[in-house]
Order: sequence, then C-alpha cells, then structure tokens
Amino acid sequence: MASFKQRRKEQARQRALYPRIQKIEVSVNGPGLDGTMLVMNKGMSTPLSCARHLTEYHVTNSAMALVDGEPWSLNQPLTQSCSLTLLTFKDGDPTLVNQAYWRSCAALLGQVLETAFKDDFAVELLGTPEVAVTSGAFCCDVVLDPQLDSWTPSEESLRSLTKGAQQLIHHDLAWEPLEVAPSVALEVFSHSRCKQEEVEQQAAQHPKGTVTLHRCGDHVLLSVGTLVARTGLCSQYEVTALHSLEEGPWGLHRQAQGLSLPLQLQAHHTVWRKLRQRAEKLVEVSRREEVAPPSPPDSTAASDQPPPTSV
Repeated sequence: MASFKQRRKEQARQRALYPRIQKIEVSVNGPGLDGTMLVMNKGMSTPLSCARHLTEYHVTNSAMALVDGEPWSLNQPLTQSCSLTLLTFKDGDPTLVNQAYWRSCAALLGQVLETAFKDDFAVELLGTPEVAVTSGAFCCDVVLDPQLDSWTPSEESLRSLTKGAQQLIHHDLAWEPLEVAPSVALEVFSHSRCKQEEVEQQAAQHPKGTVTLHRCGDHVLLSVGTLVARTGLCSQYEVTALHSLEEGPWGLHRQAQGLSLPLQLQAHHTVWRKLRQRAEKLVEVSRREEVAPPSPPDSTAASDQPPPTSV
C-alpha cells in the first residue's frame, strides 16, 4: 500500500506541471476516422479520453494506441498535439497488440503470485521475460520462500492461482502507466533489492534515464513495454505450470507460465485444451546473466509443513 501512495504522490506532482489547461489537437486515424480532429487537454487527456469522443466500439474494443507512430497506453496522458491510431485485436496486423497482451498477461500472473501466499511465505518476482506469442505461453520469473523449495504445485494449486487472476479480470482494473525518475521507483521498491537492480538497469537503457511503473488496483509493477488498457480485456485465462529451473543468486529460480485469449477472440473448449497442453511445456527463454545480490539473506530452514491449500 505504501508504494501505491508513493505512486499517487508522483502522479499528482506530474499533473501539477500543467497548472493551466492547455489545448492540443489530436488527429485520429483509422477506418472511417481519417480526418477526425479532436481538441483535448495537454497532460490530462489520454487515448481512452479520445475514444470516448468517438463510439462505444472504440471504448470497449481498443487495447492500446499508436501516438505519432509509437506504441502508447490508452491510459497514458498526451503531452502534445499528435496523430492517434487506436488498435484492436482484430486489426489487419495485430502484432503489436498481441505482444502487449502477452506482456500484460504475464504482469497479471506476477501480481497473482505476489499476493497468493499472503504473509506466510516470501515471494520475489524476478521479472516477466519477453516471449513471442507463438511460444505458446507467457512467462513470469519468480523465487519463492526457501521453505517451498521442495514444493511442487498440484493441479489444485494452479487452479487457485487461476482463480486469483480471474478475480482481477472480473474487476476490470486499468493498467495505468507513470514515467518516473529512478529515485521514485527505488523508493517504491525499497523492499526488493532485485527490483531496485531492475530499476537501475531500465533507467540506464532509457534515453531519458527514467523508468515506467504501472498501477493495477493497489499493485505497482515495473514493465519493459506497453500494456493493454485493462484486465477486463482478458477472457479465457489459465495458469498452466510452475517449473523449477536452477539455483540462482536469489534462490531457486522458477518459471510460472500461463495461457490466455482476449475477450474478442474466443476458442472452443477442444481447441483450448490443446493450447493448454502446449502451454504446460517449459518455454525456453533467453535471459540476461543475473547479478548476485550483495548481501543475500540467510536461508530459512526448510519447513515440514506444506504450503497453504489456497495456493
């Protein structure tokens, strides 16, 4: 909750940069929209705000946008006059939308993993590697409490994780991006040395030296790319596997995997079953070399108690 409040404070600070409402012109492109010009508010209006001036179809079906040709979240404020294209899953070339959707599903999986074990066991998210949609599953790297090193999740455990994701989908939560200075992100993730390293790496690679956070409900996460507008765009969603990989500097490295289809693209249950079987298999992911933590915590003695059945 502290990180949520910190993010809200930073969001308010950025909005205060525009004390007077300034107008910008947004030229909207797309089928039946070419030539449409909207007058919006600088630093306040988002592509979703623009969609609300069009039709209900654009509001409910748009997943992300292109702003002056660059990928853009529907919930990210526009800062200057620009061209705008709203993207859906049924576009002629849905490559960008599909990749953003896969990335978003992985972010959702990470959020579920961080909260599923409540306060009983520690969970360290290592990140959500970029994998192609054609790989068959989205992935999330995680290290669980050392007490769970010998634990292999049952089908019931996977169903419980799936249920947690479906609850977030049902709430139709927005993924709200916020570009911040590294110092802000380091404060948000002060509880996680792993996340702090990721912040430093992302800032070093960004042309402006900033990092992008996303809020989903009370959860704040790091993301390496654009996410779709909201969790409600997900429909069929299932956590399919939690593979144990190898010992790393943070502990036993595991790879959680899942499968999902968006609201506009449904699959028959027989097709879904085949897709699920494929999504259970380990997805080979190319990863950067991990940097060892400077002062790793002492491992807790393994417990004879199994993890809670709710996970």
